[in-house]
Amino acid sequence: MPASTPPQIALTIAGSDSGGGAGIQADLKTFHALGVHGLTAITAITSQNTRGVSAVHAVPQAHIRSQIAALFDDFPIAAVKTGMLGSASITRLVAREMAARKPAWLVVDPVMIATSGARLLDEAAIDVLLGELVPLTDILTPNLPEAEALLGCRIRTSAQCDKAGAALLALGAGGVLLKGGHADGSDVVDRYYDARGVLELRHPRLPLEGHGTGCTLAAAIAAELARGRTARSAVRRAVAYVHRALQRAHRPGGGDVHVLRH
Repeated sequence: MPASTPPQIALTIAGSDSGGGAGIQADLKTFHALGVHGLTAITAITSQNTRGVSAVHAVPQAHIRSQIAALFDDFPIAAVKTGMLGSASITRLVAREMAARKPAWLVVDPVMIATSGARLLDEAAIDVLLGELVPLTDILTPNLPEAEALLGCRIRTSAQCDKAGAALLALGAGGVLLKGGHADGSDVVDRYYDARGVLELRHPRLPLEGHGTGCTLAAAIAAELARGRTARSAVRRAVAYVHRALQRAHRPGGGDVHVLRH
């Protein structure tokens, strides 16, 4: 990118990971790596490291709203990505703000459970997510356990993945990237569903447990959309980016998880 060309701008609405591997920290690293200026509206402050999450403090709704208002009032935001929202009330707030602000692109990562197993979205928020935020979403990026929680069904086979993708599209999402990292097999198969059908993205499974992969993937999609890519091109490029970052992942702390080399 020529120095005289200002970067496009993307916003992440998500929680803070004090360990620096996921959440807004991972999103900002991804935006920077892909040549996009990153903005943040923080929904929660977590106390966590590579061993787990020990505390979560939700940011007051009035302050979440004021962050979003300040950013949209000043910046030409090309894409928005949501991550950890935490509660039904915050999910509803973000949905209402997105409905009013109408960003050109909205990528929703339905963050529910941390790598450590800590729950990051309460049960009551699922109905709000499905009924109010998903219909506004251009690309929804659930992993298999998240899709199972959203739809209330078991997803293991290719046919079940296809059925889940169709069901999530029917709820109003423009596209659904069903991430296959939790499935068995020597390859990871991610499936992207949209009005054109299904696009399979396959890459070798790496022998490590990644931290912040979902956050990074959704942020990379938002960054590529902000830079003018089509939805399918953004998904392809983002999946390839995460795989490269995983290949170079490292263990900065005492836990078993690897942090991506953004």
